[in-house]
Amino acid sequence: MKTLWILFLFALLPANESFKAKVIGVTSGDAIVVKLDDKTQQIVRLEGIDCPEPKQAYGDSAKMATVDLCFEKRVRVEKVGVDTYGRTLAFVYVNDVCINKELLRKGLAWHYKDFNNDPELAQLETEARAKKVGLWSQPDPVAPWDFRHKK
Repeated sequence: MKTLWILFLFALLPANESFKAKVIGVTSGDAIVVKLDDKTQQIVRLEGIDCPEPKQAYGDSAKMATVDLCFEKRVRVEKVGVDTYGRTLAFVYVNDVCINKELLRKGLAWHYKDFNNDPELAQLETEARAKKVGLWSQPDPVAPWDFRHKK
């Protein structure tokens, strides 16, 4: 029942909403927990990227990079929607730094092309691959969506 109530509340929020919050948790490289000014909490899934899973190569590195970039910091959340799990889909900024884009630059995420067609995100992944940074230094990195299906 609690899950249905949370999903109902998310459905009431406008899709392209912007708000400020404090990051109080990092659950993975591409998911954080924020506390809003009214003390409510939201799980935010970083839009347009997919980081390696925790048991994959670079999974822990992606999570630690997200921690370093935003944990216990005030962020601006640019909401673009809600995913099938009820999480807020958003671009997250610390000052003018977009966390989503930084993870791509560092080679710690894939551009999630099945759900996002942003050419800038695609270009950031292409550049990281060419420079062989992060997970792109591996000979055959496995995309997280493929890793999840093999479980």
